[in-house]
Amino acid sequence: MGVFFFSVTAIALGAYFLFVAFLFFFQSSLLYHPDKSAVDVASSDLGMMKPVKARSADGLELLSWYAVGQPNLPIVIYLHGNAGNIGSRGHKVRPFLDEGFGVLLVGYRGFSTNSGKPTEEGLYADALAALSFLDKTNDTERPLIIYGESLGTAVATNLASELARMGSPASGLILEAPFPSLTSVAKYHYPFVPIKWLLKDKFEQSLHIDKVKAPVFVFHGDQDKTIPISLGKNLFEKALMPKQSNWFKGAGHNDLFDFGSCLFHKAFSWPHVDPKSTPLNLSGPSLTNFRQFREC
Repeated sequence: MGVFFFSVTAIALGAYFLFVAFLFFFQSSLLYHPDKSAVDVASSDLGMMKPVKARSADGLELLSWYAVGQPNLPIVIYLHGNAGNIGSRGHKVRPFLDEGFGVLLVGYRGFSTNSGKPTEEGLYADALAALSFLDKTNDTERPLIIYGESLGTAVATNLASELARMGSPASGLILEAPFPSLTSVAKYHYPFVPIKWLLKDKFEQSLHIDKVKAPVFVFHGDQDKTIPISLGKNLFEKALMPKQSNWFKGAGHNDLFDFGSCLFHKAFSWPHVDPKSTPLNLSGPSLTNFRQFREC
């Protein structure tokens, strides 16, 4: 009996350590899922956008899409999540384009045809490259709204904190399904693994959110199985005022737009870039307040 128990324990421990080793050595492949196919703005139903190149500090030429928009309206810097590429985000930025906002849809390293491999520091550098591109076009004189989606929320928060540090805070920060740190997300999925000691890219958003000097809007679905809503609420609590939130009942990780989330983030954007705009109530479930906006 003792020998049998020892053998079973040894096998179980061996399997556990093999699994932990797998997570450690393949964590980049588990975290980043870039679509490396070429993207064509002409076939994306976003004809008002143009392909542009942003040069990162480490010398990469990164393909992004840009629409100038109306000169009296802000520019949205859109930072997508860990999968796909800019070609799959048209429905996310279209509501802003339809309102006349400028939009810079940021292409990351290693995504689509961009060279390089995605890493935490690399994505932060890519966001700064986008900011540098706008600076060269003199468009940083316009209000900037930074939008982050999923993993991109950490990139967006880091960029917003950098702008605050430089004395040029953003006009707004929109976070779709955010999290305090990648460690917290990984612990949710692998509670029995010492994640803290394994992760290379930690995306510790909670260390930056209280340095953001811009209004913050967080929205999240209560059925999100990728990043649980409790993590979004945790990060929201750490954000400074002014801040607003909307917790969508029944929504998951990838279907927030089906629940009308774009109406809420557009409503959030306007009062912070146009002082004459009437602040709207973002806490209620009704969309009647948003009749002034086009449908998503």
